[in-house]
Amino acid sequence: MNISDRFRSSLALLTDLYQLTMAQGYWKKGMAEQEAVFHLFFRKNPFKGGYTVMAGLADAIDILQNLKFTPEDTAYLGSLRSSKNQPLFEQGFLDYLQQMQFTCEVAAVPEGTVVFPNEPLLRISGPILQCQLVETPLLTVINFQTLVATKAARIVEAAQGDRVIEFGMRRAQGPDGALSATRAAFIGGVGATSNLLAGQMFTIPVKGTHAHSWVMSFSEEQDAFAAYADVFPDDSVFLVDTYNTVAGIKKAVAVAKNLRAQGHELQGVRLDSGDLAYLSKEGRRLFDEAGFPEVSIVASNDLDEYLIQSLKQQGARIDTWGIGTKLVTAYDQPALGGVYKLGALRNAVTGEWEYKLKLSEQLVKISNPGIQQIRRFYNEKGFLADMIYSEETTATSTLIDPNDITRRKTISEGTSYQDLLVPVFQQGQLIYQTPDLLTIQQYAHQQVQQLHETIRRFLNPHVYPVGLEENLYNQKMDIVLQLRQGEKL
Repeated sequence: MNISDRFRSSLALLTDLYQLTMAQGYWKKGMAEQEAVFHLFFRKNPFKGGYTVMAGLADAIDILQNLKFTPEDTAYLGSLRSSKNQPLFEQGFLDYLQQMQFTCEVAAVPEGTVVFPNEPLLRISGPILQCQLVETPLLTVINFQTLVATKAARIVEAAQGDRVIEFGMRRAQGPDGALSATRAAFIGGVGATSNLLAGQMFTIPVKGTHAHSWVMSFSEEQDAFAAYADVFPDDSVFLVDTYNTVAGIKKAVAVAKNLRAQGHELQGVRLDSGDLAYLSKEGRRLFDEAGFPEVSIVASNDLDEYLIQSLKQQGARIDTWGIGTKLVTAYDQPALGGVYKLGALRNAVTGEWEYKLKLSEQLVKISNPGIQQIRRFYNEKGFLADMIYSEETTATSTLIDPNDITRRKTISEGTSYQDLLVPVFQQGQLIYQTPDLLTIQQYAHQQVQQLHETIRRFLNPHVYPVGLEENLYNQKMDIVLQLRQGEKL
């Protein structure tokens, strides 16, 4: 299949088989239209960090808007066979799918929002069959883009105001992974990308230099620089480490002098190997002594937030950071681990909501019940705490850590707050206007800066207070105890 063939108007089959087998089960048992509430959340901040940056909502919206089963989709499903070589899916069910229209209510945390473990990033309510079908595609886009946006925010934090460029397409997990990574990296604060298709699709600034092959295709390194400068007299950044970096910098200085004599200025040089701290200092000295203080020094070579922080501490004279593999692959943690759990199911007889949770012997894996919303408290200094509460009950002022009942916090009366989940779909119709990507990036930066510096640090960050509202916590414990009745110690 060609790469272009992967992108379709409907991504209904971008899911796991068991979503469809469960869907047929709901349909077969007369449960397809029973109202349910699901929440998408994660259990642990990535990269051993203190926060996470939400991303991927725009793609999630696109998937939900175009959710439909085409005749080709149902024909494929109809071709699947059971272990007895019988059709896996009944024709009546396939007809149901082909006629189905998305009618769910969706609320979501806006992209760029700082979020924390166990908080619902999306809340989907509606017919349980539809809610079930969208689980996998929603996790696919939210998990990955949230992961990369968070990594980018950490790298930008380490760069301390220097420009950061994403150079990672060639190391990304395929073309669609590259596009998603570039978009998410921009949300996290990256200023530009080398990925032209992402630049076109998302209106992201594009930047680049040249490869070692350009230098190697000339007999002399200085001739290569001069030729490139002749083609791009106002936009040249030379890669100076093909043979000997310091010698390459000196040759770049010579070409810069010739450029200036012709009325142009060299933009910069890129360091891609060696001792970046030493070489950047030496490069800065050579350019400054030659009268070129404005020439930028760009560094690449498997950089991440930790190496950038170290180079900063060593006094490196680097102005721009080109980040590739460690960003687009989220190298040190390749998955966020987000999950999607049922929180409430409306009783078909009484019409009342029944709260649901997933029980586990691991405390951290016991899900939260209810119809959840996040309330963020703040003051003029920044964010104070987050409360997860159920919209079916009145929120009190006390929040309790569900994994450590000794960790409690009472919010003072009159404290300012904002509820984070906003309506996106009502009865299957989109009512949310997605901001442009630059606005999302600016919002994400403001969000991160609202966190105390102890939460933003990379090593042993302070834990931001997040807990269940007291009534919801008590309801959760009641359900847990009820489900565990009769268990032997």
